[in-house]
Amino acid sequence: MESERAPLLAVRDLRKSYGSVRAVDGVSFAVPAGTVFTLLGPNGAGKTTTLEILEGIRDADSGEIEMFGMRVRKVTREMKGRMGVLLQEGGFEPYLRVREVLALFASFFDRPRPVSEVLTEVSLEDKAGAMVRHLSSGQKQRLALGAALINDPDLVFLDEPTTGLDPQARRNIWAIVERLKHEGKTIVLTTHYMEEAEALSDDVCIMDLGRVIARGSPRELTSRLGQDSFIEFDAPELPAAAWAALPGGARRADGAVAVNAPDLVGTLDALLTWSREHGVPLQNMTVRQPNLEDVFLSLTGRRLRG
Repeated sequence: MESERAPLLAVRDLRKSYGSVRAVDGVSFAVPAGTVFTLLGPNGAGKTTTLEILEGIRDADSGEIEMFGMRVRKVTREMKGRMGVLLQEGGFEPYLRVREVLALFASFFDRPRPVSEVLTEVSLEDKAGAMVRHLSSGQKQRLALGAALINDPDLVFLDEPTTGLDPQARRNIWAIVERLKHEGKTIVLTTHYMEEAEALSDDVCIMDLGRVIARGSPRELTSRLGQDSFIEFDAPELPAAAWAALPGGARRADGAVAVNAPDLVGTLDALLTWSREHGVPLQNMTVRQPNLEDVFLSLTGRRLRG
């Protein structure tokens, strides 16, 4: 999906290798201002390396970067002052208090936001005097996000911000991201959670093995698979004869089978008959609409997770 808004960030043919491993292999995309742009893919897809280049942590081997209307080979100190970065690991001193962490980060900038304001934005007012070591995982992530926002950045990088969090903590982070977008911030997000990408993103790049393999809004990407439902069930050990006899349009990955169901009632009836005839139980069977994981599976034959 190409937005009519001017891009705040664009990269062209970005490349980074470590020996024979091509971590980033010709990646190109543009991020319109005031949107949530997501790099979606499994671990090892090249998402974090791409972000680290754009954050100025690593140098690209080649490629062009355009940021804030300026074309550069390497991110400058001035550009870093206009961005906020949430890394996968915050690494805060455990015996500092929450307000002290934010005050420390505020001291790095000429015109930081008030610490009290940021505490309110990330819903940590009641934890201002608590030591970092006493925070939950979700609270630590909100603190890390507060540190990334202390300079009132125009561009915010969030590298897998909800990995390892429980569902409620994840939703809290989502709510903050939605508020940032409403405030006009531009957000670049990496995740391997397809539901996170679907919930937050205006635009998604699906990455695998260092390359962009699909691009568009969540709706555009899933519409490529049509409007048919999927019937999915677990079948870790499926005999070849049983697989061959499955209703048409079946895919298998990581012990699960997904059957395309243009006629839901007819396909379900055929699947139940198949189950009885071949002695294969339909374990954990679900019926659902196509999602971004189906897009990835159709392109690669693998699941996003794993």
